[in-house]
Amino acid sequence: LQSNDCGPGFAEENTSSEEQAMIKTAGNTYLASPNLSDFCGCSPGWSSAFYGAECFDSEVHSYLKNLGKQKSSESQNIDAKKVELEQLLMMETKNYRKTIKFYQKLLQKERRSKGPETKSMLPKLRGQLQEMKSKVQFLELVKKYVQAKQWGVESYVLPTVIHNGKADTMDMAPMDESSLLLYYNTEKHQCNNQNGVRVLQAGTPLGLMAYLYSRNAFLEGYVQQFLYTFRYFCTQEEFLQFLLDRISSTLSSASLDPSTSLTKICNRSFYILQAWIEDCYSVDFATNTDLLGTLKEFISSKVASLNGYGERLLSLLEDASARKSGSADLCSGVDKCKEESKEGRKTLHSLCKKLSEDVSRKNFYWKLSKGMGPIAQYQRERLHTGSAVLPKPCCSSFTEESSVSLARADEVGPVLLIECSAQQLCWQLTLLQQEVFNKCHPVHFLNSRALGVKDKCVTVPKAVSAETVSLKVCNLFLSKCIQDQYLLQLLKNADSISTWVAAEIVTCHTTKRQVSLLSKFLLIAKCCYEQRNFATAMQILAGLENLIVRQLPAWKILPAKIAEIMEELKAVEVFLKSDSLCLMEGDRFKSLPTIPSAHVLAMHVQQLETGGFTMTNGAHKWTKLRNIAKVVSQVHAFQENPYTYAPDFKLQSYLRQRITRFKDADISALAADNCANFHQVPAEKHSRKIQDTLRRMKATFQ
Repeated sequence: LQSNDCGPGFAEENTSSEEQAMIKTAGNTYLASPNLSDFCGCSPGWSSAFYGAECFDSEVHSYLKNLGKQKSSESQNIDAKKVELEQLLMMETKNYRKTIKFYQKLLQKERRSKGPETKSMLPKLRGQLQEMKSKVQFLELVKKYVQAKQWGVESYVLPTVIHNGKADTMDMAPMDESSLLLYYNTEKHQCNNQNGVRVLQAGTPLGLMAYLYSRNAFLEGYVQQFLYTFRYFCTQEEFLQFLLDRISSTLSSASLDPSTSLTKICNRSFYILQAWIEDCYSVDFATNTDLLGTLKEFISSKVASLNGYGERLLSLLEDASARKSGSADLCSGVDKCKEESKEGRKTLHSLCKKLSEDVSRKNFYWKLSKGMGPIAQYQRERLHTGSAVLPKPCCSSFTEESSVSLARADEVGPVLLIECSAQQLCWQLTLLQQEVFNKCHPVHFLNSRALGVKDKCVTVPKAVSAETVSLKVCNLFLSKCIQDQYLLQLLKNADSISTWVAAEIVTCHTTKRQVSLLSKFLLIAKCCYEQRNFATAMQILAGLENLIVRQLPAWKILPAKIAEIMEELKAVEVFLKSDSLCLMEGDRFKSLPTIPSAHVLAMHVQQLETGGFTMTNGAHKWTKLRNIAKVVSQVHAFQENPYTYAPDFKLQSYLRQRITRFKDADISALAADNCANFHQVPAEKHSRKIQDTLRRMKATFQ
């Protein structure tokens, strides 16, 4: 089995709950509608939105074709294929976990004894783990493909989807697909055997919602793209009501025969609803209690008795709520894994990172767009860093063992910054930045103009809370659509880091100390971008480009090699602004952790949002919405591959305290109290200048 390009976009391990479901349904076909085993992890994932139809390549098609005991007809053996696939996935995942545990024991043994046999086994075992990871990812991808093929209807049935949801169907005029959706023809697709394929170009809000039931909606990536962008043309309440109406109208009529249109519409409605909960609970349901209450009431009254699926949906909502309140990582799947799976995936990410760092560091370079000029290739090994921490007091988990207590943080001042190595600061700032970044969602970057986000600044005053921001200006969402404003918090945290960097420098009382801090921050920023933590790199650059900081005399005596880093950072900034998908090029983002600059990403999305969203006939441009979904999907892609450094709570406590102290500081006022921030003129030379000025003044009056 070969690794597929879209593998990381789907859960690597999600079999703990699937094992039980498979045991119950292994010998049956369709028990009732819906089948619980078919609803394990419905979210298509970020890779579906990013790659679209290219997500499932020819290898997936051929593997599924050869899967199953009877190979004469794929449609007749779909249940046998699903059972065999579940068994293979379960077996490969168990082997993968066992190998990881064995590797951990071997690694501990190697650290204690340092025997030559153990050292020789570790590289081979790492290679085996990479192969096993590829197998698990590929099987997960095949499983997603099987799920995506289920319950879709042909395009000519889409008007029926709308008709079934209408309460008053007698007075409804017949609908034609052309009045709902607009297509354009393209050449043969890689993943399709047809001579040509119709690509959705635009549609009415009702038509775009109905297209979710299309046979190829999941395969084309449409469902995930829709979940990211539907707020531009309908509210959360309208979308939920659309799904609930389809379930209500088909639930009683849906038969055990999966080939009937009513059964497909019913099951697809449940599938989309669960995918929405799994992927967007934090931005839609957690911020709208009325929406959540409507859904729970419907599940309890209409779905609770349906094969236990109602209880499953309620449990899914409870788990999502617990994750939201517990500040857990908000990635694209809610049912990703349990504790054992999390530990296994974290270890695997760490191993993959170590394996890929050796190669990536040797081949690191930045390529700018044409006309920008080349940037030198950087081959020196550096460390990684991140910042943009929440400007908040230290967490309660920090104990009295801290080398620098919170009460003494101000007394120590920037001394600890100078004494700590760039490596130590990089690691801890990265973990703090990751904590903030993992709470954001792709939807947070949409419609940012309505939040007051502009180029180079956030127009929200520091004294004004995010809740008071008016959404009346430049609001691209529907007026009744509730928007989560976490992006403002993310950008204010970034601004706090930049202010902290500038404040630490201008409060140094000697030029020598300023040179040391300038060098330290530049080295940290270089470590950041080399290890793909672009958020902190750009935040430090913004702090160093502060007008007061740039005029400091310390820049003139800064070592030349250190001063060159400033130009490198500016070049990286140009690179990030050159292309909205520059960080998704190649395979580096799959093996190396990445934290993008929130402000740069928001600006890219704003550029895509420029211009009209509707055509002259009132249909919404789906090509425009699809491009926006593709750009914001990288947020979930980066969240899947976390940094795995060991946290140093003592240093994190100190950093949080310093950042909180300076987050609202006036840099010019701080600089005015420090003579090291001004160019010093010798006393004798200053006296001569005064005398010369007096002589010239006297001469003018004589």
